[in-house]
Amino acid sequence: RGFRSLAVGIIPARYASSRFEGKPLALILGKPMIQRTWERVMLASSLDHVVVATDDEKIAECCRGFGADVIMTSVSCQNGSERCCEALQKLRKHYDIVVNIQGDEPLIEPEIIDGVVMALQRAPDAVFSTAATALKPDDAFDTNRVKCVVDNQGYAIYFSRGLIPFNKSGKVNPHFPYLLHLGISGFDSKFLKIYPQLAPTPLQLEEDLEQLKVLENGYKMKVIKVDHDAHGVDAPEDVQKIEALMRARNIQ
Repeated sequence: RGFRSLAVGIIPARYASSRFEGKPLALILGKPMIQRTWERVMLASSLDHVVVATDDEKIAECCRGFGADVIMTSVSCQNGSERCCEALQKLRKHYDIVVNIQGDEPLIEPEIIDGVVMALQRAPDAVFSTAATALKPDDAFDTNRVKCVVDNQGYAIYFSRGLIPFNKSGKVNPHFPYLLHLGISGFDSKFLKIYPQLAPTPLQLEEDLEQLKVLENGYKMKVIKVDHDAHGVDAPEDVQKIEALMRARNIQ
């Protein structure tokens, strides 16, 4: 068996959302969003198992209906990582890598999941991996779009809701390759088990970004660069945009 060879994909899903109540069950071209995401995740060749982790019976029932494995988690989970951690402990089998895939990414590319797994397999000193893509100039000052900077070896230096690096002219430099963080995370499973116990850190709280807790505690994080737009669904109006993209790509 190779290093960190067994990987599980966990899709955390909750019903309550400040911007979009019942989001996982919203229909996208006739199928619930959580099903669309699950179908994409199932195409990733690096995953040995895929589960949905939820605290909501309606979501669980829906997922079982289309054939997904479901793990019920407690209502007290503060975020997706904590939900993944609890789900991991309820799985009967040992996994070396856990990939946390957001349930609102119905167009997630399976290759990105595979890349995040491979990054952890190739970097023994990293406990966390994620993905980034080219930032569009229009998103430079959008605080919902998280930016990241990496070192020469592809390890994360920092993540911010502000534009980083920031040019002293105060303008976006059209020649700089800014990076947009994509909401997918790979964890070394041993690290994921201690992660929820790490106290919140000042930068994490100030930026409201979970991944900063990893960096502030001195752990290493690998970032893979991909050529892929983020197509997350944050609000009800995003559904039509996703449906238009799916029609254009002939996705049934």
